[in-house]
Parts: sequence; C-alpha cells; structure tokens
Amino acid sequence: MASPVLRSVHVYPVKSLAAHTSGEVAVEPWGLDGDRRWMVVDKASRAITQRQQPFLARISAVLLAGGGIALDAPGHPPLRVDVPGPENMISVELHRDTVTVAEAAAEAHLWFSEVLGSETRLVHLDDPARRRPVDPAFARPGDMVSFADGYPLLLTTTASLDALNDLIAAGDRPHEGPLPMDRFRPNVVVGATEAWAEDGWRRIAIGDVPFSVVKPCGRCVITTTDQRTAERGREPLLTLARHRRTGNQLLFGQNLIPDGTGTIRAGDPVTILD
Repeated sequence: MASPVLRSVHVYPVKSLAAHTSGEVAVEPWGLDGDRRWMVVDKASRAITQRQQPFLARISAVLLAGGGIALDAPGHPPLRVDVPGPENMISVELHRDTVTVAEAAAEAHLWFSEVLGSETRLVHLDDPARRRPVDPAFARPGDMVSFADGYPLLLTTTASLDALNDLIAAGDRPHEGPLPMDRFRPNVVVGATEAWAEDGWRRIAIGDVPFSVVKPCGRCVITTTDQRTAERGREPLLTLARHRRTGNQLLFGQNLIPDGTGTIRAGDPVTILD
C-alpha cells in the first residue's frame, strides 16, 4: 500500500456552518487558522449547533482578510461581518464550558435571527490562546481549543469511511448510504491507509507539523444530517452503534492536538511517529 497522504483540509469559520475546503492552512496551537472562531448563540447565550438547528448546514461562511466573514444562506441577502472590538464582551456556554467572547455587530444578530427564525446572536473568539483549555484528562497544561467541540483538530480516513459504508450497505438501512465524508465534519482527511488504522496512532506528522492523537471522536446526531439538504436520517449512528461502540461512545475519527505550528497542504505525506 502507498504511504498515507493528506487528501483534504477543511475549515469551519463559524461553528456548525458549512465547511470551507482549502489547499493549505496554517496550524496554530489551538487548531487550524480561522477554524471555529465564530459561533451562534441563543438568547440565553448558549451555543447553537446543528444538533438544535440542522439548517445551519446550509449556511456558508467564507473567511475574509483580517478574520472577518462573508455569510450566505438560501433565500437571504449575503452579509459581511467584521471582527468585533473589545467593547462588548460577554460570557457564553459551549457544552460545559463558559467562554468569554466578543459580540458581533447588531446586523449579524438580526441576520441570523431571520435565517433561523429565533432570537440569536453571533459571537467571536477574540483570544484563543487563553479563553478555553482542552480537557486536561487528554491534554497538557496550556493546550487550548477554539469553538471546536473539544479538541483542536479532527482527523478521518477515507479507508475507514469506505469500511463504514460497506457496513451500512449490509445493514438495515442500506438506502441511506453511501455517506460522504462531510457528514463527519473533519479538519483533515487522510488517504492510503488500512481501514481503522488511525485507532492505533498516538503521534503523527502531517508534512512537517507534528500532532498528538489523543482520543477517538464520539459521534452525535449531526452525522445523521445531510450537509446539503439539512435533512436527517438514522445512519451512520445505527451502524456505529453495532460496530464501533465503546461504552456510550460511537466512534469515528480521531482528535488531534498540535505539537507544533506550520502549514499543512493537501498532498502532504502523513508520517506515523508512534
């Protein structure tokens, strides 16, 4: 078999919105440059994701110079949002974390409220170097993360997706497959491996940038959401529950923490260090 290689790189400028695929991206200590630095919250300042609002999948955000974003949603005028200043800092809830963030301009709140049909606000993570630490059970002191669910990057492999799709085809709901990789919302997709090889990795390098492989990714209802239509089915969770369950976790992909910084590019070799 050929050596593992980085097939694609994906950034999510706004948490739970559509992915932006890039040929190369800088790696920062807390994740990919521009990844999940923005987030939508409800009127109680709690994070809104595709778990509550599947339609978020159909909203796109493109990164602009300086960290701003250009937003687009079906049936709504596009909107450009600049990085907010420190004038309006608030606390928001993301899973079990309380994070200090900067509120975007009022027109961004209104735009998302109209698109989603409920009162919402858009917030920005102004200082990822000190706002939100990674779970200390799987990280070193000082490891930080953006608005990603728990870890700076998520890695998946094409071989494991092929194996999962084979299992779906042999299961109770074969009409729901094969599933595309975007269901799993990875940052980095690796090709030319054996299926499930990533389960045994502990440290890797993508190009010249080293990473710790710290924890398998437990999957949620977002994986059942068609990222193009926002419609939901039951796969892959049915099949993962039968074949990839550990305790109450249904596993697909691996969480990464950068051990250095640099730039990764589609086509880079992926070296298994441990």
